[in-house]
Amino acid sequence: MPARLRCVGALVRSIDTRIAVPPPKRADAFYLSKPWRDLMRRLIEKRGRSCEKCGRTGTRLFGDHVHELKDGGAPLDPSNVQLLCGSCHTTKTARARAIRTAIVERP
Repeated sequence: MPARLRCVGALVRSIDTRIAVPPPKRADAFYLSKPWRDLMRRLIEKRGRSCEKCGRTGTRLFGDHVHELKDGGAPLDPSNVQLLCGSCHTTKTARARAIRTAIVERP
């Protein structure tokens, strides 16, 4: 006589996405270090408080590595750091990530 399968009710409940909260992002320790903060302070003093891509002022500036650290860029070389507003930083970082991912995924 063949064995009969019996249905078992769901053992794992689904998560209510209305109340599920993703864990907070954690800043890389490098970007909290004194050498990085000192470099950023010097760059802002020298270059001013405006986005080096679009010229926007009155917004938070991000120190963005022109040649990203993941791609071998120099971490504290002033010529490898540009000051970008949030929009320009997000666009540049997404583009660099897409290029890096496309290169890695190719056979």
